[in-house]
Amino acid sequence: MRILAVCGSGLGTSFMVEMNINQVLKELGVTDVEVSHSDLSSATPDSADVFFLAKDIAEGGESLGEVIVLDSIIDMDELRAKVTAVVRDKGLI
Repeated sequence: MRILAVCGSGLGTSFMVEMNINQVLKELGVTDVEVSHSDLSSATPDSADVFFLAKDIAEGGESLGEVIVLDSIIDMDELRAKVTAVVRDKGLI
């Protein structure tokens, strides 16, 4: 499975979310997931299976496919809950 963290410019915010997703996956013991980051204009539906976006750009990512909207990009509890739900839904835990 592939996860793409997306932000407006593809720099700091999406990279931070990528690192935090990797941390959550490690905590969960999930290894079969590739996580990367991108800017919104470069993201395409075939870039990943699941896209994590901040709520301020969520509308721009509606055409990507399965989008998980983060209310707060720094809230680890929210991210942990949403990543856990995704990997559980995909049968990885």
